[in-house]
Amino acid sequence: MKQLSSAAPRALLHTRQVQCTGWEREDGLFDIEGCLSDVRTHDQDGARGNVPRRAGDPVHLMSLRITLDERFIIVAAEACSHQAPFADCSGINAAYAQLVGLQIKGGFVKAVKALFAGQQGCTHLTELLGPMATTAFQAINPAMELRRAQRGEPMDDPKSADRLLDSCHGLRRGGHAAIVRWGPRGA
Repeated sequence: MKQLSSAAPRALLHTRQVQCTGWEREDGLFDIEGCLSDVRTHDQDGARGNVPRRAGDPVHLMSLRITLDERFIIVAAEACSHQAPFADCSGINAAYAQLVGLQIKGGFVKAVKALFAGQQGCTHLTELLGPMATTAFQAINPAMELRRAQRGEPMDDPKSADRLLDSCHGLRRGGHAAIVRWGPRGA
């Protein structure tokens, strides 16, 4: 496996972790859960209006769950600020119910940023929705392929070539994967 080159001598300051998980529910819907944490290597004393934190304790520890149907329409949304830098931060969590009705498709991240701009949202919860959207595609598309195969239908959604062809280098027209997956249409 390829690695990054050796780094210059350095000292750790901050670690951000983002974890997103996709779930298929028994009722046929899908849950995508995201969690973001920020941990610093130094104490914060609260002198700047923030909640005091010891080094190693998360400054941000926030979770989001969105529930989607097979068309990638959000049917439920819930946000939770387990730990946040300011006392008022958790007051915005309920606003993320406004995600209900949005569809994850091209322009989703832009729509989310407009909906939760400035004091209408939390920067960190809003940022988490980008990786959650790509996690939805990674989780739901294969699940839908399996559902189609179990019904004896072709695994690929007929519109998958329209959505995916030329969407990245690996699925470029004329590339090996595009030709294998879509035949002459991918050539």
